[in-house]
Amino acid sequence: MLETLADDIWIAGGPTVTGAGGFRYPTRMALVRLADGGLFVWSPVALDDTLRAEVDALGPVTHIVAPNSLHHLFIADWAAAWPEARVHAAPGLAKTRPGLTFHATLGDTPDPAWAGTLDQVVMRGNAITTETVFFHRPSGTVIVTDLIQHLPDDWFSGWRRLIAKWDRMTGPEPAVPRKFRLAFTNRKAARAARDRLLAWPAERLVMAHGAPVTEDAAGLLRRAFSWL
Repeated sequence: MLETLADDIWIAGGPTVTGAGGFRYPTRMALVRLADGGLFVWSPVALDDTLRAEVDALGPVTHIVAPNSLHHLFIADWAAAWPEARVHAAPGLAKTRPGLTFHATLGDTPDPAWAGTLDQVVMRGNAITTETVFFHRPSGTVIVTDLIQHLPDDWFSGWRRLIAKWDRMTGPEPAVPRKFRLAFTNRKAARAARDRLLAWPAERLVMAHGAPVTEDAAGLLRRAFSWL
């Protein structure tokens, strides 16, 4: 079910997915209405009839975005449901999903279709994945996929709970997981992207794996990236 975050931006939770090592993750997508009335779909979750009806009620889907190489599981279903939409891939994703049709690769410059509404920056230099972070200007919302996470302390059990705590997937506030910190092999590139991100006047933060942050988002982002 879609939830209004602010004017012309919605979020929706999806089913839990299982990744490497049997770690389970909650999923979340974001939906933005662009200036022309079309809808920008970020990291789409599993599509069912209810969600499709809610989306159709808001307008036509014109852009479907896979923001990093790990978030593409449901892209094909959304592309099939809205065949006129343009599908945008994170850098490197098209090579790993040759069966999907992508119309563009995300970069540091916003697509003209959303340049007035969304800004973006590519977090380069990470060995796990190259993630494109978005900023919804009207609502002051920063949108991240895996770069920042925050799961409940009891989300995992047994040895996975210990690993999640060490990794900073759980903790007192959202943070960059330790595995992603270690994977930034090009710190210079990462710092350049971080500086652009921190320059945004952030008021909210949306994560694929964590509850939205609606207070002190700018301060949280500064703390989350202070290690870099």
